[in-house]
Amino acid sequence: MQQPRNRWDDCGTRQNIYMHSPIHEYAEKLASLLPDPLKVIYLTNSGSEANDLAMLMARVYTGNFDVITFRGGYHGASPYAMGLTSMAAYKYPIATGIGCHTTMCPDVFRGPWGGSGCRDSPVQTIRECNCSPDCCQANDMYVQQLKEVLDTSVSQQIAGFFAEPIQYPKGFLKEAYRLVRERGGVCIADEVRWTGFGRTGSDLWGFTAHDVVPDIVTMAKGIANGFPMGAIVTTQEVANALTRGSHFNTFGRNPVACSIASSVLDTIEEDGLQQNSAQVGTYLLTELAKLRDKFGIIGDVRGKGLLIGVEMVKDKVSREPLPGVEMNEIFEDCKDMGLLIGKGGVYVQTFRIKPPMCITKDDADFALAVFGLAIQRQMARRL
Repeated sequence: MQQPRNRWDDCGTRQNIYMHSPIHEYAEKLASLLPDPLKVIYLTNSGSEANDLAMLMARVYTGNFDVITFRGGYHGASPYAMGLTSMAAYKYPIATGIGCHTTMCPDVFRGPWGGSGCRDSPVQTIRECNCSPDCCQANDMYVQQLKEVLDTSVSQQIAGFFAEPIQYPKGFLKEAYRLVRERGGVCIADEVRWTGFGRTGSDLWGFTAHDVVPDIVTMAKGIANGFPMGAIVTTQEVANALTRGSHFNTFGRNPVACSIASSVLDTIEEDGLQQNSAQVGTYLLTELAKLRDKFGIIGDVRGKGLLIGVEMVKDKVSREPLPGVEMNEIFEDCKDMGLLIGKGGVYVQTFRIKPPMCITKDDADFALAVFGLAIQRQMARRL
């Protein structure tokens, strides 16, 4: 006679309320890759959920409410994270984002300040720069914008500051962290989408290149090579704040997800994917910059490693975004020729190139040939 199934055993195989070795093995492996004191790990199902929890942590730990992000930034589309996201396309006419404030994005191409030596990148903007080697006017001015937000838009004490650690003027993030901590806030590095796990080439984590150590790091996307998973890494002190209540996640810390994520870390190291991102990515960036110099509708090429943005414009003088119709024509041409790229930006004017970290130089050459031909076709349509 068949024995009745124990529903509690079934529950235990799917939830995280029981001890599973893959969970703890992965947590130890991930923690070993981050600097002290970032050693406490919470596992989630997605990046939006990770950012939700990071905002909760910041508010509970500090006892403050206001959170600052950049205009034009994206940190998720869940109801809580939507407040952190500053893009109209992701907004609904409902109350979201209470206590979330924005400061000017330090965009050295499209913003009011920027020059040819601002970025931590092998490719700089085409804008001129008269700064001496030991100073950066753009950095100073964008820091001043943050100071004005702190002085006018938030209370005297704040909860935190979210920023994806990529492409800011040199020294900006370090000064921003100092200002935020002076106001009692914690600093959150959002590495959910692309900056983590070696994609930028020079570092395993995006924040490392800025010579800062955040209080909280969020990550997802590449963490498990497409399997639904996210994570928060923080300090023991910040994590202790969650013991004031009960935090639970049914499928976070799924042992299957942890096994996959553990294999991802092994593959990154064994296959040298961070080094490949640096080598192939730098080649791709520099070749794309040559296309920028050749074609008037390519306004900016930016990025690091295999995290690249190509911003399209009507012309380089006005820097007005290339209309959506033209963006779609280039996009479709690339797709028809076998090249898949993304689109993004406040005005959907930027092609996002973020290929698998295992691509080769031959793959990059194919992408360059296709993209170059698609741009040529678009230039012909404009005649």
